[in-house]
Amino acid sequence: MTALTFFIFQPPFIREFYQKGARIDMLSLQLEIFLLLALGWFLASRRILARNTRDQITSLVLNLVLPASIIRSFELDLTWEQFTTLSAVLFCSIGIQILYSIAAKLLWRKEPENHRINLCYGTLVSNAGFMGMPICEQLYGSIGLLCSSIFLIPQRIVMWSAGLSLYTAADRRTAIRKVLLHPCIIALELGVVILVLRMNGIGLPDCLDRTIGAVASCNTALSMMMIGGMMADADKQDVFSPVVLVYSFVRLLSLPLIIWGCLSLLPVSRLALQVCVVLSAMPAASTTGMLAQKYHRSPAFASKLIFVSTLFSMGTLPLISWLVSLI
Repeated sequence: MTALTFFIFQPPFIREFYQKGARIDMLSLQLEIFLLLALGWFLASRRILARNTRDQITSLVLNLVLPASIIRSFELDLTWEQFTTLSAVLFCSIGIQILYSIAAKLLWRKEPENHRINLCYGTLVSNAGFMGMPICEQLYGSIGLLCSSIFLIPQRIVMWSAGLSLYTAADRRTAIRKVLLHPCIIALELGVVILVLRMNGIGLPDCLDRTIGAVASCNTALSMMMIGGMMADADKQDVFSPVVLVYSFVRLLSLPLIIWGCLSLLPVSRLALQVCVVLSAMPAASTTGMLAQKYHRSPAFASKLIFVSTLFSMGTLPLISWLVSLI
């Protein structure tokens, strides 16, 4: 079933969600991702985007574009009072990352090494940044965007520490050094400094801020086209393999519903619960494919995880968002 057919014959809850929330452009956002994937696949299949070129662009994204995007994401206009009110979202996000870590260790132990690495990383890290932030902004307004930015702080730390260490083949000391010196970890540290400075009324010079923003704006297009290019190398007969389907079910439905149940038992606000559950229902992160490509850990399999989970999220995200709106 194609994405177009899926949206023509929509289940009632999806149709109601999009009709009621005409303000949300989730469909357009998801179709943008698939168009970029398709463009990358087309360029790679026509040999315009050769494998060595993809390796070079992957290094460019991981060493420059992604760090700029991380720094940019910390440029929030927070007051100390607002930071206090958002602490619940931060603590919930920390708990969610612990749940992800447990799930990653338990679920994929019997898979081949390279597949296991991608599955574990895809469980630890979701696409809550590119997809989640604009969706939360559309659903819950500027406060939703603010909450999602705070929610992403623990994920970014895990992404470039425990997540990155999955791909690096080295002893513990060397792995720790590589992680600490990784451009994205350095960007994370700079981002925290920038956040604290902004909270005290000190911002970056305009020329530097605009330069960082210009580089960061390349992230979505480059990363998704690279993943689409990886799909050109994938076995077309095995895109919807059982393990990929199980992963998508866990990532898109099982974990969000478990998180919803746990947060319902805690004294957190309705908005905090909704934001945390919606962001936990995002598909695999694009960095899954980027890291798999860089460290030669079955990038074709990683691209399947991203492609299939993103495809199915076109139905599961409206479902989860609709369910939490009933609270």
